[in-house]
Amino acid sequence: MRHTPRPHLIALALTAIFPSAFAETTITAATVEVVGTTPLAGIGVPRLHLPANVVSLDDRRLEEVESLNIAEQLVRQVPAVTVNEIQGNPYQPDINYRGFTASPLLGTAQGLSVYMDGVRINEPFGDTVNWDLIPHSAIAGIDLIPGSNPAFGLNTLGGALALRTKSGFSHPGGKLELSGGSFGRSNSEFEYGGNDGTLGWYTAGDWFREDGWRDYSASDVKQFFGKLSFRNAGGEADLTLTKARTRLIGNGLLPQSMLAESRQAIFTHPDQTNNSLTQLALNGKRWLSDTQSLSANVYHRQSKTRTLNGDMNDDYENDFASDPAAPTGAHNRTRTRQQGTGAAVQWNLTTEVHQLALGASYDSARMNFSQTRELGWIDDTRGMASLAPATTENQLHGTTRTASLFATDTWSLTPTLHLTASARYNHSRVTTFDELNRVAPNLDGDHGYHKLNPALGLSWQLAPALNAYAGFSQGNRVPTPIELGCADPANPCTLPNSMAADPYLKQVVARTIEAGLRGTTAGDIHWNAGVYRTLSSDDILFVGTSTSAGYFTNFGKTQRQGLELAANGAIRQFNWFANYNWLHASFRSSACLLAENNSTRGTAPECTGAGQDDEIYVQKGNRLPGLPEHSLKLGLVWRASDWLRLGGDLQAFSGQYLRGNENNQHRSGEAIDVNGQSRTFEGAGKTAGYFIVNLNAEAKLGAGWQAFAKLNNVFDRRYASAGALAENPFVGGSFQANPDDWRRESFVAPGAPRAAWVGVRYAFGGK
Repeated sequence: MRHTPRPHLIALALTAIFPSAFAETTITAATVEVVGTTPLAGIGVPRLHLPANVVSLDDRRLEEVESLNIAEQLVRQVPAVTVNEIQGNPYQPDINYRGFTASPLLGTAQGLSVYMDGVRINEPFGDTVNWDLIPHSAIAGIDLIPGSNPAFGLNTLGGALALRTKSGFSHPGGKLELSGGSFGRSNSEFEYGGNDGTLGWYTAGDWFREDGWRDYSASDVKQFFGKLSFRNAGGEADLTLTKARTRLIGNGLLPQSMLAESRQAIFTHPDQTNNSLTQLALNGKRWLSDTQSLSANVYHRQSKTRTLNGDMNDDYENDFASDPAAPTGAHNRTRTRQQGTGAAVQWNLTTEVHQLALGASYDSARMNFSQTRELGWIDDTRGMASLAPATTENQLHGTTRTASLFATDTWSLTPTLHLTASARYNHSRVTTFDELNRVAPNLDGDHGYHKLNPALGLSWQLAPALNAYAGFSQGNRVPTPIELGCADPANPCTLPNSMAADPYLKQVVARTIEAGLRGTTAGDIHWNAGVYRTLSSDDILFVGTSTSAGYFTNFGKTQRQGLELAANGAIRQFNWFANYNWLHASFRSSACLLAENNSTRGTAPECTGAGQDDEIYVQKGNRLPGLPEHSLKLGLVWRASDWLRLGGDLQAFSGQYLRGNENNQHRSGEAIDVNGQSRTFEGAGKTAGYFIVNLNAEAKLGAGWQAFAKLNNVFDRRYASAGALAENPFVGGSFQANPDDWRRESFVAPGAPRAAWVGVRYAFGGK
């Protein structure tokens, strides 16, 4: 977030402008870029005074690459960001930053906090992030704050994503946009804003529809955003309304043998998620004096999620021995209602020496969850047929409450040396009440967590064109109701979730150190080079026991460390950027984990007690699955004339280990377990590296009209962005009734093929 200080306090900040492109590192004498250091609007600190390399993107960059949503923009532009397309839906990706994830999928270890205008939008039931509920057209800019920054509260293990929305003051005028093309996709956007000097208004809407490129994959996304604003010399206020209603089909992972037969194939269907959201938020800032101000917000957020998943019947393999006609599949349905309310207040002091903020926040959420199962039989389309009446598997409600006190100060020790210190105390309580089973052991629970997190760092302007920084930060995450309700290896849960009385989980604590250099060279080339290391204790991992089941567990220690390199510049009509990230994400403790489809199951002496043959031994140094070690991003924009812009970008990623291959030892072929039993395994347990190239263009037609086009995956590369080891009961697409005929193989998330879209845009009434 960016905020401009009182004009006569820091005169230079008055002339600060947002860079026209590639805002990751801006070091010039004439421009000072100011960023926020807390979720609330308050103090603004020059970027080069901060002991971290904050990455910023404005709405011009969002529009220039013709990105569909925030996730697509981040993976194309930001160093250290990768994506796992587990669901195969453009609105349901896992976004990874420095090895930590923000995902809409329950079962994914969440490690990033996400805010929109100061409101935390990680869903309380599982800390998930529903990208489809964020109004894309209304986003004015994105700040990605690295590290375990305590100022951004819970779940900030690897970083925080702060989204800023437009207003009638920042974006007067209107825009209409229509586009369409591959996969039967159509996208409509509108926005309009204005002000009379004191009152402002802004509204935006998006409607996305497509048939999808895989079978049975149609989706529909509707988003609306409105803002009323007030501005005068004494302060400002914004009242916002966000509404969204979506229907997403994400057909998930596919066995490699089925992928070889058809790129569009799905495993089982349906895999449908229906989301709806209503959020009201009021943000305000009041100047108390020339040096002091008060910021505050209050919000109410209500969301509903309904899922329908056509899955294998997890009991079939056991039931088959006594009943060969046992149901082969099931419809697993869930309903989740979440209501969150919160408030925060922050006192700000801005002087020539200190930029200080002291604050407090309180967030409370209530959740109601229910799950039903309808047993049936898998038909020829791999859907479910002849369904039996629904039975209720789980029904509960829960609450989460978090109270926090925080402080942050950037102290200018000298004109070139700046010290930033932060601290936040979090106290959380998580409760669950089992409405279905009132006899212990059940899902009733009442857990309390508290933690004081510090941060300290220095930024040093070594020369006019060279800046150095170094810092330490600590953050924490408390277990969510979904994790506390699914933590027993003996009772794995189907996802989105079925739950059982489960063990207590510890909170996750992450500690980050980072350091780097940033500067400019001849020719106005901006660059940065940084290293980072985050050590997490008691990470909450999801251990899969099948394609749709597993359990959550604490794991001793994990570590993410890496190197970031980035450069960008302009040569005549060309703008360019280049980003590289090396990431080494590994387990730093040893443990036995369930992995029934790993070829080394039942071979480690540490995990084979009492004939146990379905576990693997994960050792210190084994790589975390789902994260590529190397990523490279290149981009070029050619402003061929005043009316024509052409652009392109490339993303390249190395391979990654699949979930279930946490010990990195899985191999294809025959394997003998501790009981002397021979099993066959297919697939290497790791994806191959890949690269994709995308092109885009925009032409100004005059009178406010523009035409644009984009071409994704130009060379139609076949790739997989994630995967898991699992069991495939289908041969040639047909279900095999005898479990002895099932195949243990690698399942992958296939990437989208080459696709093109064209559109028109009409802008009017702007500045």
